[in-house]
Amino acid sequence: MTIAPGTVWLVGAGPGDPDLLTRKAEKLIRAASVVFYDALVGEGVLDLIPPHIARISVGKRSGRHSKDQGSINNLLVEAALGGERVVRLKGGDPSIFGRMAEEIDSCREQGIPVYICPGITAASAAAASIGKSLTLRGMARKLSLVTAHAKANEALSIDWSALADPEATLAVYMGKSSADMVARKLIAAGLAADTPVCLVENASLPSEQQFFTRLDLLPLTAKTALGSGPALLLIGQAMAHRDAQPAQAKLARKTRA
Repeated sequence: MTIAPGTVWLVGAGPGDPDLLTRKAEKLIRAASVVFYDALVGEGVLDLIPPHIARISVGKRSGRHSKDQGSINNLLVEAALGGERVVRLKGGDPSIFGRMAEEIDSCREQGIPVYICPGITAASAAAASIGKSLTLRGMARKLSLVTAHAKANEALSIDWSALADPEATLAVYMGKSSADMVARKLIAAGLAADTPVCLVENASLPSEQQFFTRLDLLPLTAKTALGSGPALLLIGQAMAHRDAQPAQAKLARKTRA
């Protein structure tokens, strides 16, 4: 696959495991002349960047921003206008809490062709790891994806009443530091205190951790059990549906047999 000079590709790097990268994403990485990457892009994915390709970290993590969004937009535009073949690696899927629209607008305002390569989002990776379905017929008919992280100096604007749906699964991205607020707001909006919750830290990576709890115990679990990695909160009755052990465990057992 080739990338025309002066073109930008926004590429989903997936949840971290390089084996979950799409084939198209890997081809684009190898066809680039410069790769701008987020802090949440896994080391295994970065290892796929050939040594002759420039790599530039523009990672943003809560409390440790190395580049503001405007600076990132400018870097992409400058590189493309300079004739580079630009790949912008974003953790997960670029269209899900990835600030994708701002980067697309900045490029298009300068007449720069910009394209998107989707990736596996953290909620899908976490569900696969714990061996559960995010939707279940008759139990979880809806899936809601929200982020508990707001822009600096801005209040978090969420319709908690709409999210407190006992027949839905709620995936809260970047929810570790906001676990106490998430639990309080959902319970106040009517969601049962004993609603099952699963916390998945570093989904898809060797350092992944999984913790099952209930909504009223979520703040304590997040505070005492989680480490420093990014964590996803999965909330809803589907998390209590113990129909199977994780797929990885099944595969390992069959292999040994």
